This record gives sequence, C-alpha cells and structure tokens, in this order.
Amino acid sequence: MSPETSSSPPRTRDSRPNNTCVTAYLVAYNVIQMLGWLAIMVIMVNHIFSNKSFGLLYYEVVSILQICQTAAILEIVHAMTGMVRSNWVLTAFQVYSRVFLVWGIVWSVPAAQHGFQMSLWLFAWTITEIVRYTFYFFSLLPGPVPNFLVWCRYTFFIVLYPIGVTGELMTIFSALPSVRDTKLYSFDLPNKWNIAFNYYYYLCFIVVSYLPVFPQLYLHMLIN
Repeated sequence: MSPETSSSPPRTRDSRPNNTCVTAYLVAYNVIQMLGWLAIMVIMVNHIFSNKSFGLLYYEVVSILQICQTAAILEIVHAMTGMVRSNWVLTAFQVYSRVFLVWGIVWSVPAAQHGFQMSLWLFAWTITEIVRYTFYFFSLLPGPVPNFLVWCRYTFFIVLYPIGVTGELMTIFSALPSVRDTKLYSFDLPNKWNIAFNYYYYLCFIVVSYLPVFPQLYLHMLIN
C-alpha cells in the first residue's frame, strides 16, 4: 500500500550493526536494490520519451520489478532477526501490500497491466525506493548521511505516497471486472478442503481497507 517500507537500518552511527558480516550484507542488499530500481527508472523514462505513451511500459520493466519487489520480503527477515531496528509486523504489512499488487493483481490480471494508473504507482515506488535504499546505504557507512539525501528521504513521500496509493487503487479497480467474470483464484463448495474463497470479494475488502489504513500510515510517517 505504501510507497515506502519501514525496514530501515539504524539512522545513527552508534546504533549501526556491530557485526561486520551483517553490515556488509546490508550494504550489499541496499546497493543491489538501489541499482535495480535505478534500472527501472532508466527504462521507464526511456520508454515514455521514446513511445510518448505508457501503454507497454509494464512489459519493459516487469522482470526487474518482480525481482526487486519480491526481494523486499528479505526486509521482513531483517526486522524479525534484529538486523535492523524496525517493527517486523508493520514491515510485513507494507511489503505484502506491494508484493500482492505486483503478483496478485498486475501479473495475474492482464487488464491491469495497461493504462496510466500503473505508471502512477510505478513512478512513486521507483523514486521512493531509489532514495530509500541510497539513504540506507549511507546510513551503514561511517559518517553522516548527506543532508540532501535526508531531505529527500523525509520530504518526497509527502507527495509520492498519495500518488502511489491512488495508482494502486485504480489498478485494483481495473482488475475487478476480469476477476469477477473469470472467478480468478476463487473456489466454491463443495470441495475436499470444505472451504470457499472469492477473490473478487477479497479484492473489494483490500480496497475498503485502504480507507482506515492509509491515513494512519501517512500520519505515522509525517510524525516520525
């Protein structure tokens, strides 16, 4: 849901990991993610300027997007194991919302792969992640994080978060008719598991959940 996750390394030098191997791993992880999202940005900008449209943008970035966003699941592990000082429950919720959109919506429903709505959250996610992982990289090094990077980290989300959420909601809405008509990922009774599941109603629940959750997360980031 959010264009940003909370699985961050410590902000100050004194609170950085004491274990050299952990620090080296986190540095490598953040550099790889930063380069991955930077590649997405380059591809996205080149596509828009070359084609003057957002029509086939998904097919240009799909592989890197899936790899980078799925790899973010590691941030839940980082938080759970104490490698970073973050709330693993909040981190899990935020990572799940993104991974779910990438795989459960866009990859699963071709109708959601086109249109301006996808470019909204992709644009918001990409800028946020480039700044976020660069910030984390410098946080793990001796010395202070560059002031400009700190400003970007705690300012850009004010605009990018609403843009990202708007694009996410529009993308889910664009997938609803297809999910309803095809009964995607749904199963009725009777069956050997003796349970029923309707993916269409689940997506409707996800949309409704944005109403109470979005303001809370947004205010949380503003205050913190």
